[in-house]
Amino acid sequence: MKFLFRRSKIIDAYIIGKYLGTFVYTLAVFVVVIVIFDLSEKLDDFLENDMTIWEIFSQYYAGSIPFYVNMLSPLMNFIAVIFFTAKMADHTEIVPILSGGVSFNRFLRPYFISAFIIFALNLGANLFLLPYTNKIKNSFENQVIKKNDPYTKSNIHMKIDEHTYIFIDNFDNRSNIGYRFTLDRFKGDVLEKKLMAEQISYDSVKRVWKLSNYTTRNIDGLKESMVYGNTKTKDTVLDMKPDDFSVYDNVVESMTSRELADKIKKEKIRGSGVMNDLLFEQYKRFIQPLSAFVLTLIGVALSSRKVRGGVGLPLGIGIVLSFLFIVLNQFAKMFSTKGGLPPLVANLLPVVIFAILGLYLLRRAPK
Repeated sequence: MKFLFRRSKIIDAYIIGKYLGTFVYTLAVFVVVIVIFDLSEKLDDFLENDMTIWEIFSQYYAGSIPFYVNMLSPLMNFIAVIFFTAKMADHTEIVPILSGGVSFNRFLRPYFISAFIIFALNLGANLFLLPYTNKIKNSFENQVIKKNDPYTKSNIHMKIDEHTYIFIDNFDNRSNIGYRFTLDRFKGDVLEKKLMAEQISYDSVKRVWKLSNYTTRNIDGLKESMVYGNTKTKDTVLDMKPDDFSVYDNVVESMTSRELADKIKKEKIRGSGVMNDLLFEQYKRFIQPLSAFVLTLIGVALSSRKVRGGVGLPLGIGIVLSFLFIVLNQFAKMFSTKGGLPPLVANLLPVVIFAILGLYLLRRAPK
């Protein structure tokens, strides 16, 4: 019994080492390839802005490489499991393990230990690292890569609290300046205050909005008073930020978990139409790492049988399934943000479908 236990520990260490080693190596190779292609594609933009190699890597790739790692992690996880497990099966290493008294469920243990390590790293990155690195990447892309794209938003209507509504004719996302600003504050159904300004700008140091050429109309029943500040600038605190008027689609993924939760609370009041995007991003950060377990299960069940043709057949099937998983994720996101599919369902759908597939393949795997 002690011999069997000792042998199982050796097998566990062997499989965990193979799993994580193959995963890290495969992921590193693919990231390097993507960076090379990305660099060649954006080289003109870098040269046009006279950027040094250090500026390119510190201002862009410091943010984009973690993004690529996170994006490729499920795919590389799947390919790594299939590759080294199919290789073990081709070298007739799995049959002696199962014939020696180790059940298939026990054989899966080191795989799921490795999957848990990848899951924990992905979850930690989604919650704590990627919002900051995405902010670096997206800020660079918006200022350098997309500099010729439209960067103003027009006809902004927003409810910022239960009694206050604002309107901005157009807002410049690069200078954080809005033009022809109006604020209406109601008491019940009665207009209590109307504030108008030719220009509104955000002071990121003081975290206040500055109003230029403003007029305030105070209404108290039949009494009205006007305050003119045509030559003055007024600082005011409003529950809104320049990101609320962003024309870029990548703002949500740059928010920290706390910022995202706060934004969701405000969106329940404002109703500006981005709630599904916010909820999808929030659920994705927790659910996407679960793919490590699901894809590991499918990978082992698919490649643990020795087949004619060696590693090529299961690896080919694995690559096809990986891309199907990615495509299913993208369709789920599209139907959630554009088609009304609940964000929680959209995030769970690919994981559940592939989990069912994994359990089916597990039943057919060699025991």
